[in-house]
Amino acid sequence: MKLIHSHQTDFSTGSVYRNIMEVAVPMIFAQLLNLLYNIVDRIFIGRIPEVGATALTGVGLCFPIITLITAFTYLFGNGGSPLFSMERGRGNTDEAEKLMGNTFVMLLATGLVLIIVGLLFYRPILYLFGASDVTFPYASSYIRIYLLGTLFVMISLGMNPFINAQGFGEMGMLTVLLGAVLNIALDPLFIFVFHLGVRGAALATVFSQFVSAAWVIRFLTGRQAVICLKKSAFKISGERVLRIMSLGMSGFFMAFTNSLVQVVCNATLQRWGGDTYVGVMTVLNSVREIFTMPVQGFTGGASPVISFCYGGKMYDKIKKSIFFVTAVCVIYTFVGWGILRLFPEFFIRIFNDSGEMLAAGVPALHIYFFGFCFMALQFTGQSVFVALGKSRRATFFSLFRKAVIVTPLTILLPYLGGLGTDGVFWAEPISNLVGGCACFITMLVTILPELDPREGAQAGHDSLREKKEP
Repeated sequence: MKLIHSHQTDFSTGSVYRNIMEVAVPMIFAQLLNLLYNIVDRIFIGRIPEVGATALTGVGLCFPIITLITAFTYLFGNGGSPLFSMERGRGNTDEAEKLMGNTFVMLLATGLVLIIVGLLFYRPILYLFGASDVTFPYASSYIRIYLLGTLFVMISLGMNPFINAQGFGEMGMLTVLLGAVLNIALDPLFIFVFHLGVRGAALATVFSQFVSAAWVIRFLTGRQAVICLKKSAFKISGERVLRIMSLGMSGFFMAFTNSLVQVVCNATLQRWGGDTYVGVMTVLNSVREIFTMPVQGFTGGASPVISFCYGGKMYDKIKKSIFFVTAVCVIYTFVGWGILRLFPEFFIRIFNDSGEMLAAGVPALHIYFFGFCFMALQFTGQSVFVALGKSRRATFFSLFRKAVIVTPLTILLPYLGGLGTDGVFWAEPISNLVGGCACFITMLVTILPELDPREGAQAGHDSLREKKEP
């Protein structure tokens, strides 16, 4: 660590576009690497001789549990880091330090609870999530090992945003790079050489997350960090934790409802199409992660810049950031939609190339990714609400898209017009259109006037309106 000197971006000076790119580009690369070592598991699992498709389906049933664990990292990590950035922008180093310390303690405490609950109840949970007697052995072999590494996941994912929030985008990228390289190297060794199957994939993931977590702690407690993680900041403040959770609730509900949707989709597809279609959904979720991860990385990279500018009352930079992020994300997802439309088989074959999987997967992919570009509007609107501390709006739209739109449609559409399994896949594009547009338009209508000093002065009831630039 002493030999590595990472560039720090000063959010208070220079072009806001450059500041966003200096944090976002390493973060995008880091997110892609994070995705890569999750995807690599599925690629190798799907190619286990004779049982690959069944094993892949079994591991896919674990995704809702994994997503729930991720939801709690968002609750604290994505709630604490924007507040941390705002306090840095205000020059309040002491409060920023305490926010980071409280976040760390809550991640550890929550991780321990999740390990205990998960190990006690994983069997009924997996059957509830759509497991059959054929797929359960693979699902249970994977999730029992993964749960033991929950603390490492919580620390690496939950605390890495505090590295990015201090302007060390490259160092945040290295956190994920270490884990990705290790996982990619260990997967084939554990799965095929040591013949551990899905257990080998889980072991490789847990060990990789352990190394990433150690890296994060080492950096945040070292001399390079602008604000260090200190024991003196571990004393829990109820008011501070509530602030963190209030802002992190948006990311929590987004991940939580993603888990809910995965459960409902798996259960509905099991009823209408059986194990094959549950496997198809596993593949589609993996492909969606491939194409959405750059958007999450870019909006995540813009978030600390926007939060810092908000704390420093640089409202013009915030407006420029919003339009810049929107343009980049919409263009990227539109191009991604075109690529998926032209080459669907290529992306399905990455995970499994059986004729049965291709026959069911190609038409499902065309439906699932229809109008994919509208998804960018949801991510953009959501990230702006979180970056500016608008917790209620962020939480509402997290729930609105998944819980109010996707989940009911997933259950009801298969009954309409004989859609069957196609109805499950149509729920996603409909939610992208309705939920994405609603979130983005609301963000424009409510946020942009607040960034105008003249209109803000007239309203007077928002905290942003109360503190104007001279």
